Amino acid sequence: MNKKNLTERDICTKFINPALQNAGWNMRTQVREEVSFTDGRIIVQGKMYTRGKSKRADYILYYKSNIPIAIIEAKDNKKAVGHGMQQALEYSEILQIPFVFTSNGDSFVFHDKTDTSGSLEQEISLDDFPSPEVLWIKYLKHQSLDTPQAQEIVEKDYYADDSGMSPRYYQQNAVNRTIEAVAKGQDRIILVMATGTGKTYTAFNIIWRLWKTGVKKRILFLADRNALLTQTKNGDFSPFGNDIMHIIKNRKIDKSYQIYFALYQGLTSNDEDKNAYKEFSPDFFDLIVIDECHRGSASEASAWRDVLDYFTAATQVGLTATPKETKDVSNMEYFGEPVYTYSLKQGIDDGFLAPYKVVRITTNVDEGWRPTAGLLDKYGNEVEDRIYNLKDYDRTLAIDERTALVAKKITEYLKATDRYAKTIVFCVDIDHANRMRQALINENADLVAKNWNYCVKITGDDEVGKQELDNFTDVEETFPVIATTSKMLTTGIDTKMVKFIVLESNINSVTEFKQIIGRGTRIREAEGKVYFTIMDFRKATNIFARPDFDGDPVQIYEPKPGEPVVPPDENEETPQDVSQPESLGGFQPTQPNVNIDEGGEVIRKYFVNQIPVSVVNERVQYYGKDGKLITESLKDYSKKNITEEFASLDDFIQRWNNAEKKEELIKELAEHGVLLEALREDVGRDLDDFDLICHIAFDQPALTRQERANNVRKRNYFTKYSETAQKVLNSLLDKYEQEGIVSIEQGSVLKVQPLNQIGSAVELVRAFGKKKDFDQAIKDLENEIYNIA
Repeated sequence: MNKKNLTERDICTKFINPALQNAGWNMRTQVREEVSFTDGRIIVQGKMYTRGKSKRADYILYYKSNIPIAIIEAKDNKKAVGHGMQQALEYSEILQIPFVFTSNGDSFVFHDKTDTSGSLEQEISLDDFPSPEVLWIKYLKHQSLDTPQAQEIVEKDYYADDSGMSPRYYQQNAVNRTIEAVAKGQDRIILVMATGTGKTYTAFNIIWRLWKTGVKKRILFLADRNALLTQTKNGDFSPFGNDIMHIIKNRKIDKSYQIYFALYQGLTSNDEDKNAYKEFSPDFFDLIVIDECHRGSASEASAWRDVLDYFTAATQVGLTATPKETKDVSNMEYFGEPVYTYSLKQGIDDGFLAPYKVVRITTNVDEGWRPTAGLLDKYGNEVEDRIYNLKDYDRTLAIDERTALVAKKITEYLKATDRYAKTIVFCVDIDHANRMRQALINENADLVAKNWNYCVKITGDDEVGKQELDNFTDVEETFPVIATTSKMLTTGIDTKMVKFIVLESNINSVTEFKQIIGRGTRIREAEGKVYFTIMDFRKATNIFARPDFDGDPVQIYEPKPGEPVVPPDENEETPQDVSQPESLGGFQPTQPNVNIDEGGEVIRKYFVNQIPVSVVNERVQYYGKDGKLITESLKDYSKKNITEEFASLDDFIQRWNNAEKKEELIKELAEHGVLLEALREDVGRDLDDFDLICHIAFDQPALTRQERANNVRKRNYFTKYSETAQKVLNSLLDKYEQEGIVSIEQGSVLKVQPLNQIGSAVELVRAFGKKKDFDQAIKDLENEIYNIA
């Protein structure tokens, strides 16, 4: 047997697998082959999308289920034994795996990231592959986890889910790093995980393993929303069983349970004697998990911090998407550095979170508006003479026409895309949310007449709105479609189907901005939700440029006056407790010119109308593949990216001709920032992908698909085939003319009209001879289309 003739899969089967078995690895429970650990980034092109390549490891070896310890990259024997090491090391960094191997069937190259063997990287024979126990002991020693108690904690099993659900790689990392920190005696731990990445599911797995060991027997889960408590107890935490779980309500304490759920504010009171948490002894809880810990639990000034200080002996684990670092609040000072971070940007790159577009709209009054002398507002109050701008609008000055314009633009977008796309409009305060609701109802009167709750205000002071919250977040419920709010929906509410987020509030905090963006990051591919759109009227998306923001938009679009609010394809770039009223900006109807700000300060507010308001904008910006804002045209940007991939026109033509599937090359280009669907608007939609690239990057004259198809027909080269084969090729040429080259490369093309009317797929292939003859005929047709000799 000549190894050089074996495929990579053969090398795995005949050499690597036996080596693993001989070393004592259980092939059923400890070894996984061809493991795709990301979903592939969603690349948005106009209204279409594709997925980039997922990251896949040839082998991941697990000491126990969900505790990965080694990775192996396999290559065929034509390559050197260490050929795949750099890729394997890249994957090991993402997966946080300490031991890395490569093999071509001759031997292994072993990279020991723990550096406990005296050699960071060495070649070992197939017979010397280390056993699970050898690697595990090395890892425990390196991590200072080699005491019997620590070892018992880190080796505890995950919950075995009968449904087959298992943690994603980053959830494994978060759980394992937390368990290891607890095993080392660390009592203040913080995990940073982007919204939509399953923090509660991660928390369940942490608590389950610690509870099962008996190290943590009584546990408190703190949240800041009533809905979250019930959702958590009945959802991710249900395997514990209701007998040991209890939600603390109305400050009534029952000490007979093991796992407790409580609101921050449900345990505290302004009256010291009514602080419910003090009914527990300070050492009652062994573990406290604080969900959304950025909400204030780390603030010295917060009553919530009093709860944590009271139970100071307990291990405390904070969960947040947005660690807060200000002069008054510091998560890091309290919890220390995060034991694990999974960012929004990483989630988008992995394809687990939805990418987004940005539409920026500016009005003529945004830069400043000054009242005429002695101007009275709608309620007879003289408007203070000064210049008002975005910081003032809807906080100290409300302009009816501006509100109406915003509502009109929101509705324009929905009408042009999907009028039933779940939408959140973030407003300055409750009064603003109410006025915005009225404006949106007027713009959507046809749908509101049929369904009164098409657009609702969901704020803490509105019982009807709060009752509609469950319907708004339910994937199966159509209504409400639009929710206007100020603060209630910024955090902690799982809005899986939100496709449209409108920023009509002044947002200066990166923490708040990330939370708001997080309302749209869930992916529901089966229901058609793979990306979302942000419409910004307040320049809040300038936060994208701040260094402490991660996760970049697939597009930023600023329509000019009169232009549609939906981004055209040419501008695409790849992609409080609800039981309590909201205090921010409560509007007092008996005093129409009075507003209460977040700190309780009384602010005079004017309501004016008959002010000319219009859209003014000319600038279009994009975020590139490197995540940085670019101001050049999409054509120039694409040309640069194409010429980085191909040294010359000949180089591109050769790659195009040699590509087994043109679709794979097109996908590869998309991953490098070349978005053909987005570019096609500029130069004609019927342009072939080949011509589009040649025209944009190499200044070649472009033929349309129709022109290329007609050139093939004129040459009449089909005559060498049988009558049936000629019909097949003519039909394929017609299909190319209508849909492009990718359509005729699909394996199922023979099963769709009009080809399935000529004969069955088997009969059509036989018209050419054997399968290889049919494949060659398709290749010849492609060469004829592109006139490649």
